[in-house]
Amino acid sequence: MTETKAVKRVVLAYSGGLDTSVILKWLSDTYGCEVVTFTADIGQGEELEPARQKALRFGIRPEHIFIEDLREEFVRDFVFPMFRCNAIYEGEYLLGTSIARPLIAKRQIEIARQVRADAVAHGATGKGNDQVRFELGYYALEPDIRVIAPWREWDLGSREKLLAYAEKNGIPIEMKHRQGGSPYSMDANLLHISYEGRVLEDPAREPEEDMWRWTVSPEKAPDAPQYVELSYEKGDVVAIDGVAMSPARALAELNRLGGIHGIGRLDLVENRYVGMKSRGCYETPGGTILLKAHRAIESVCLDREVAHLKDELMPRYASLVYSGYWWSPERRVLQGLIDETQGVVNGWVRLKLYKGNVIVVGRDSKTDSLFDPTIATFEDDAGAYNQADAAGFIRLNALRMRIAANLARRRAKA
Repeated sequence: MTETKAVKRVVLAYSGGLDTSVILKWLSDTYGCEVVTFTADIGQGEELEPARQKALRFGIRPEHIFIEDLREEFVRDFVFPMFRCNAIYEGEYLLGTSIARPLIAKRQIEIARQVRADAVAHGATGKGNDQVRFELGYYALEPDIRVIAPWREWDLGSREKLLAYAEKNGIPIEMKHRQGGSPYSMDANLLHISYEGRVLEDPAREPEEDMWRWTVSPEKAPDAPQYVELSYEKGDVVAIDGVAMSPARALAELNRLGGIHGIGRLDLVENRYVGMKSRGCYETPGGTILLKAHRAIESVCLDREVAHLKDELMPRYASLVYSGYWWSPERRVLQGLIDETQGVVNGWVRLKLYKGNVIVVGRDSKTDSLFDPTIATFEDDAGAYNQADAAGFIRLNALRMRIAANLARRRAKA
């Protein structure tokens, strides 16, 4: 195996969990290479220091253990740009998992350059979308990098084989894994938490209430609504209720508020990029609020045709993010166009949060509003709008349909 022996150092996206701990050992055994671990804090809400201790236990050199707080970069450079586009995949999914992968891939490649690694590795399975997202990112940023995807190479194709390998090699197995583990496969970051597998593999079954971690059920949400005001500059939230906040802090606060009021739950059967349908459940409380608020401020600030063009581009943009093309030239071009529209998206939006609902109750921009009450009023507009002008507009737009109708009438008589 000449190709296998060529790998001298590999950077592994390492969570510290059972799967990536097994991968760490497997890489050393199979490739005989030095392993560098990279653990990203993107707001998953877990203590990451144990990942360092596990890596040390496996013999990883301290200088080759990277644990980094990427929360601000994640929201500022990935989540907020995506929300400027109002991106939704297949009409519902707010792309919480998809948008995290390009950042992890970027930092992993940067570390590979820093430590002079000749390969990178990830723990995504051969059935999922994440393998595509990671690897398209790797190749876009470092075209000649070697990628190792253990789930596509090894013979540990079941949980039982994984546990047996762990026990044989002295890899700690938490009690939850011994007893069957969590009933769900979960992924969390500052934008969302997702649930897949086990009982959710039957799309006819309702999710169990105790599955949800971030939100209360709408039925148990407070009986009184809560009002919140978001301030916008160039399409991004900069303050909540008058308190200036960084991107990560703002999203965390909206997650907290949304969770209290049962906002952001989703049960979805999606079309995976790899070709299969998959059922998943998601909690995206802050993202759900952001989407509603951003569209509200755009409604008073954006020109009609610009807004319509953005809506036409959105499904394409969302599909690019979902499918792993964040670093592609087409996504960059679309982002540039979208960001060009956001210079006028400044102002505030007032929302009412109530039992799973986000209700817009006010919006305005002192500097960039295109809403003119003297024209829109139902009262006397003092000549600001000549209603007689509408007749010519209607007749011109109806001309092609009148011609077609007359032709159809003549054909019917013939």
